[in-house]
Amino acid sequence: MASKIYPDASAALAGLLKDGMTVAAGGFGLCGIPEHLIEAIKLSGVKNLTFVSNNCGVDGFGLGKLLEGGQIRKMISSYVGENKLFAELFLSGKLELEFNPQGTLAERLRAGGAGIAGFYTKTGVGTVAAEGKEVRRFDGEDYVLERGIVCDLAIVKAQVGDHEGNLVYRKAARNFNPLAAMSGRITIAEVEELVPVGTLDPDAVHTPGIFIQRILKGTHFEKRIEQRTTRKSA
Repeated sequence: MASKIYPDASAALAGLLKDGMTVAAGGFGLCGIPEHLIEAIKLSGVKNLTFVSNNCGVDGFGLGKLLEGGQIRKMISSYVGENKLFAELFLSGKLELEFNPQGTLAERLRAGGAGIAGFYTKTGVGTVAAEGKEVRRFDGEDYVLERGIVCDLAIVKAQVGDHEGNLVYRKAARNFNPLAAMSGRITIAEVEELVPVGTLDPDAVHTPGIFIQRILKGTHFEKRIEQRTTRKSA
């Protein structure tokens, strides 16, 4: 069996990137984002991308880097409040946005990875989130049909991974990463620590290696904080 381990992000992405593809990215804000893979996508110059991600980073960091380079054509997201460029591009018609309630986006990714074509939810009924979608009535209540999401590529970040791609995320950095990992036809994980198979307690694994096709060990993670609020000491 071929090794899943790649020396760096550029090598892990080799042969996978193409203009117009759809990519799922783990992370929430800047917590748990695949920094190295995002940078490698930026350097590749690939364009007209659709990204499925809770948000689009911040100005100049995370997926915000790809916005600055004009590489993203469309975002499928649930929150856009931290990125001024995102708002400017959207309001000027230069960026397409498919807005989702946060739980709906999470379930769409999970459903896609589980082979579920769609599901009905009450969330968003009667709002712009339901425009153009099928609405059905169950037990006297309206539900909107949401489609599962399957992406050409998914990129995620974990604290620890083994050589078969079994992953463990750290605390809040778990966020959208397991769901994004499920949704990719090909999924690449970058990890802080790479360990031999058998090291991880099977009961502690958050993403089984069956979902991961390629893995790399990062050398440095910046882990920026979106907003740092301080007060004067007493």
